[in-house]
Amino acid sequence: MNDHAISRIPPMLDPITADTAAAGFTMASEPKTGALLSVLAASKPGGRLLELGTGTGIGTAWMLSGMNAAARLDTVDVDGTVMEIARRHLGADPRVTFHHMDGAEFIARSAKDRYDLIYADAWPGKFSQLDEALELLSVGGIYFIDDLLPQPNWPEGHAPKVPALIDAIERKPGFATVRLAWASGLMIVVRTA
Repeated sequence: MNDHAISRIPPMLDPITADTAAAGFTMASEPKTGALLSVLAASKPGGRLLELGTGTGIGTAWMLSGMNAAARLDTVDVDGTVMEIARRHLGADPRVTFHHMDGAEFIARSAKDRYDLIYADAWPGKFSQLDEALELLSVGGIYFIDDLLPQPNWPEGHAPKVPALIDAIERKPGFATVRLAWASGLMIVVRTA
């Protein structure tokens, strides 16, 4: 089995990837992560999905490719310049709502909301506001994070934060977890109670 061969690519991925490269944005989700995101989104028909860290919309495109017509996606990013690439390519899709704001502020404003899938690809909801982000999950909901293996774009001092994050999640009661040393290093967390 060749896990590099991804057969179902979102139709908007190539133009988004081209604009991402032209913008010099180097923090986009990789194809294996995207393919898994698509499958996770497909597991939540009619669900509410949240992406913390829109970036240029590569992860967004993958999520939309797995969602059914009744599912809805909120995607959040503080950087309006990169988010504009996502809006330009994906903004016509009625299933997605873009929120140009700080992820921590969005999490705080959404405290009473529940999501069936959260892709935390930004600092808020991952390395800060973790408890608050996990509270947004419905029972059976999936929290998904990537970039847990060393990455060339990590800032100095970031490496020790990753094992601490993994440990904090695995110690939480009411959640089932699995680590995947695959793609950029992934973790899937399901709320059980």
